[in-house]
This record gives sequence, C-alpha cells and structure tokens, in this order.
Amino acid sequence: MTLSTPSKADAQSTKTGVTNVVLVHGAFADGSSWSKVIPLLEAKGLTVISVQNPLTSLADDVAAAKRAIALQNGPVLLVGHSWGGAVITEAGNDPNVAGLVYVAAGAPDEGQSFGEMSQLAPAAPGTAEIRPDASGFLSLTAQGIKDDFAQDLSAAETHLMFATQGPWSAKALGDKISKAAWKTKPSWYIAASEDRMINPDLQQALAQKIKATVLTLKTSHVPMVSQPEKVAAFILEAASQTNIL
Repeated sequence: MTLSTPSKADAQSTKTGVTNVVLVHGAFADGSSWSKVIPLLEAKGLTVISVQNPLTSLADDVAAAKRAIALQNGPVLLVGHSWGGAVITEAGNDPNVAGLVYVAAGAPDEGQSFGEMSQLAPAAPGTAEIRPDASGFLSLTAQGIKDDFAQDLSAAETHLMFATQGPWSAKALGDKISKAAWKTKPSWYIAASEDRMINPDLQQALAQKIKATVLTLKTSHVPMVSQPEKVAAFILEAASQTNIL
C-alpha cells in the first residue's frame, strides 16, 4: 500500500500562522532597539528582520518598511514601536502583511497625523525633554532618555540609547495616514502602563479603537528592551494566531 503525501499546495491551504516578522522601531531609536527580542523569536523558528527607519517622513519610513516586507518569503507579521505604530498603520496595507502588533505605539486613524493623535490625551512628561536642532530634527535629552524614555533600564543602557538615538524629523508629526491597515488586518497591542512618552490612557484608548488583543505591562516606553521575554511571547502568540489563508 502506498501512502500519498500532501502536496505543497494542500499544505499551504490549511496552514495558519506566519513565520516572518518585520520589526519597525520608533523615534529616538534605531533597529537595535529590538536586539533582545530578535534572538527570542528566532529561537522559535521565526524569520526576523529589523527595519532601519530614516525617520525623515512617514512616506520614507513606510517605504523602508515595505522594502523589508518585500524581502520576506511569505506573509508577514508587522510590529511597530511608538512612531513605528504610524508606520505600520500605513505600511500594513501591503498585501503580504497578515497582522499588526503595536508596542507602546501610536495608531492614527485615516486622515490623522501622529501629532493630532497625540493631542487626544494630556501630553506625557517626556515630551518636555524633546529638543529641535537647526535642521528641524528632534532628539531627546540624556535626562529624557534616563527619566522618561527608559526609566526602568540601567544607567549603562540609557547612556547607550542616548548615544545611538535616531533624530526624528519634526515634519513627520504632521504627516497623515491615508489608509489605516488596522481597519482590515487583525491587531495586537502591548500597552505600557508606566510610559512617560505616550500617555498610557491614550494607549488603552487606541487599543480599544482598533479592536486589538491587548497585553498591559508595567514598563517604560521601551517594553521590548525592559521586558523582552514578555514582548517576544506576545509576538509569538500573534504570529501563531494570524490566519494566512
């Protein structure tokens, strides 16, 4: 008796869950902000890439994310931190994106900018430590990194964050979302209850608005650095639950 094996097409037709993850960093950061999460995801068999955003405009950052999406072999789970939430809200319309994960992130609506979204709640304390340069790019002070951006990390880690932060174009704050991917793609949200950069109440409101599966962590604005195991586990859960039929 000869046993037949399922064809590749049959296997794909019944498969759920994605195995490709594209990580999008936020303002005042770079792709290395995911350095603790990446090996945890890879250890579970996922293919992971961390985008290096130019932080020059929403369009430029979306283009960078879409280039990374195009490099993946198969559907993608798109993960965004902070400003990266706006990026994945737009880039997530790519047909290869199967789901979205927001990490202490913005999730603007269609026709809304990140700046307008931020004004829906009282400003978080860390915004007072943002400084513009002569070219119109914004950076966080060393005190802002230490006390507001990553107050639950060691002095050595916050010093490194300050030294490697990516300046963010102030004009990007006014760039508007044209089509919000969270309206058509399944979404997950990690809310940071001790966040001093994006108001925690706003995070909860955004998560409810986009009908996301929510995990609330007692952490600063950078849960992927302060609690990488929990963030990785949540991303893995989202990847496993995302239907790619």
